[in-house]
Formats: sequence, structure tokens, C-alpha cells
Amino acid sequence: NMIGTYNVLEAAMTLNNIERFINFSTSEVYGQYAYKLQENDTASMGPVGEARWTYAVSKLAAEHLAYSYYKEFGLPVVSIRPFNVYGPMQVGEGAVHVFITRALRNEDIEIHGDGDQIRSWCYIEDVVDAVMLCLEKEEAIGHVFNIGNPRGTITILSLAEKIVNICKSKSKIVFVPKNYVDVELRIPDIDKAKKILGYKPKVDLDEGLRLTVEWYKKKIKV
Repeated sequence: NMIGTYNVLEAAMTLNNIERFINFSTSEVYGQYAYKLQENDTASMGPVGEARWTYAVSKLAAEHLAYSYYKEFGLPVVSIRPFNVYGPMQVGEGAVHVFITRALRNEDIEIHGDGDQIRSWCYIEDVVDAVMLCLEKEEAIGHVFNIGNPRGTITILSLAEKIVNICKSKSKIVFVPKNYVDVELRIPDIDKAKKILGYKPKVDLDEGLRLTVEWYKKKIKV
């Protein structure tokens, strides 16, 4: 992440018409517990040797690097820290993707640990709105913003139960040992984004999940 960001920053410096450089960071930079931390708060990272924290530190370093290009060269940089984005066209191993895919196939849904991990889920359209505001607002330049939806807060177990219900699935929820480093609590403080950008997430969790499930129904083989 650090080297990639450096390469893109250097490429941007060769152009004369850059209106904005949006650096995508991550809420992982807050470490193990992120309860409404503000953008200038510090957090405790886990130990060296855990891949999760290697990723988090690399993204935080990329933020520092991007900011230095703003201060030293005047590059119009904005960094955003997305919190648990979901929605149509999602791929990968995220919880919403896995839970919906399994629920539509009536397969068991595995919960790692007891499922009391807390997340705030933000629908993709609300994230896109935030990015557009970062592009449009001159006041955004030089800042980093938490982007998420505190109203989408739920435990992982409750999320699985909600998805099973929306999908009208016969899936069983089963608990398996947690064999990886996890984040127990992650809820964004978006006051800065509200104040400077006028950001306000609009899609609540139930509606966002319903829209996401409808997309998956058209795309996956059941």
C-alpha cells in the first residue's frame, strides 16, 4: 500500500490539472477498538507479525505520505476511512457477501466466536455520495474523513439473523472457533464529515440489505 500510494502520488505530480487526489484508507487504522474515534485520535495497533495490523499500518503510513504531498507540494489530497461498506456488486470475503450467498443457497452460516463483534455497516451509495462531496468541496482538501453509517450498527450474529430473515432462508447459524485476529468494536464518528462535507448517510441497514439481496438473487446460482 505504501509503495503503491507513493507511485500514484508521484504520477499525480507530473500532471497539471489534478483537481483532487482521493486516498482510500481504512477504518482498520484505528486498531482493535474503534468506538466513535475522531480522525485525529490515536489508537492501539496489535503486535508485529499479525497480517491484519501490517495492512492497517501500511494504510496509515500511506495517509501520512499523502498528507505530506499536500503540505510540501500543494497536491489537493483528501483521505477517507470507510467503515464496513456493503452493497450490490460486492465481491470477496466480507460478512455481508458470505452471509447472503450462503443464505440464498440455504447453506449453514458460520459465525466465528460468539458473534458479539459489533460493526456499523454503510451502504455503497452513501460511500459514493461521500466521495463525490470530497471531490466537490474545496474545504475537504488536506483532511481525512471517517465515512460510515452509525445507524447501521449491529452485532455479527444479529446481522446473520437479519439476512436469513430477509432471504427467507432455511440456513442454520452455526458457531465455530475464531482462529484469527478480530476487531471487537467498530463504530464511526462522522461529525467531521457532516460539518465539512455536509455528509449524511441515507440508506438504513434493512433497506440496504434488501437491495443487496435482490441484486445477489439475480447474479448467483441458487
